[in-house]
Amino acid sequence: MLNPTLCAQRSLTNSWTSLSWQLFGWLTTPALVIPPLVLIIVLPWLFRRLRWRRRISGLGAALLAAYLLALSPIMLKIGSRALITFLPSDAGQPADAIVILGRGKAMRPQRVDVSARLWETRRAPLLFASGWGDAQEIATMLEKKGIPADAIDGEPCSRTTEENARFTAAILQPRNVHHILLVTDPPHMLRSLLTFRSLGFDVTPYTNPLPQGLNARTKAFLVFREYLGIVGYSLQGRFLPREPSAADLNPTAIVPLKETPPDQLVAPAVAG
Repeated sequence: MLNPTLCAQRSLTNSWTSLSWQLFGWLTTPALVIPPLVLIIVLPWLFRRLRWRRRISGLGAALLAAYLLALSPIMLKIGSRALITFLPSDAGQPADAIVILGRGKAMRPQRVDVSARLWETRRAPLLFASGWGDAQEIATMLEKKGIPADAIDGEPCSRTTEENARFTAAILQPRNVHHILLVTDPPHMLRSLLTFRSLGFDVTPYTNPLPQGLNARTKAFLVFREYLGIVGYSLQGRFLPREPSAADLNPTAIVPLKETPPDQLVAPAVAG
């Protein structure tokens, strides 16, 4: 596995990842969201000369209604179902590798269990973990399950789904790995599958269950975040066919990483 000290520092990506998870943590705390929205509704009416008070108050009311709707069980069910409806089914065919995406400490046990079972049933000879702050830990957990070290590889550099796909392609495709079993949670799978497919992988999705202790509010915003991610990736053309580049892991552009691991960036309910 690539040494994490050889991971290139990408300040823009790192800042955006940190900011997005901090925003996620704020949105998953109603006590921090609802009071400001109520103020937006009420305050304009205290200023009678304010020309746009009806519109400002109406905007606040619309945002509050949308927020409460996003938290509702029915929207969570509908949103979650839509993200997995169009995923291709698993026909049970062997693959070249099992690729496990990092998603924080709380998600690791389920990913490791699913991936270990796939390897034990000889679905693929190689387990490949991808993700900064996750890859090495996943590899260690797999070894503790009795899987030999020479069947485990990975990259601990990627901080986004886009980098998961690009760095994995840069390492595995030169080794003639093209058909992969992709392991991640259900909300994250559609965006991951489309991104990996755009870089030339033949992808069979294999979802792991979400942690049992994850509350409904956090599940709702994981789903909501994925819809935003799908829209953003679509606008950036990240689902269109493209060629992977080995330059993604060019040792000449490398400096040590010194930032906070992603386990400490996620909302408390996600981090466990």
